[in-house]
Amino acid sequence: MRTHIAVAALAALTLGAAACTQAEQDEAGANAEVAGERAGDVAAEAGEVIEAGAMKTAQAVEEGAGKLADELEENQAEAAAQGRDGAVDPATDKRQ
Repeated sequence: MRTHIAVAALAALTLGAAACTQAEQDEAGANAEVAGERAGDVAAEAGEVIEAGAMKTAQAVEEGAGKLADELEENQAEAAAQGRDGAVDPATDKRQ
């Protein structure tokens, strides 16, 4: 009889430990899922921040390139008006 009680107690402990372990595994799985979703959200936000920075950089380069093009065009127009060899008249796109 004692053996049966001991076996029953051992079985109950084993089942309890297994249930506890499964509950812990379920909780860990749920936590991992939440962490994965959060990581995805953070990655998406980081992507937006990087893209916004790249956009601002491209706009600054475009603005700077536009200013440089205007300055070079003025210089070429002046050089063409003076008849300097190699100058390109921006109005006609013809070389002197």
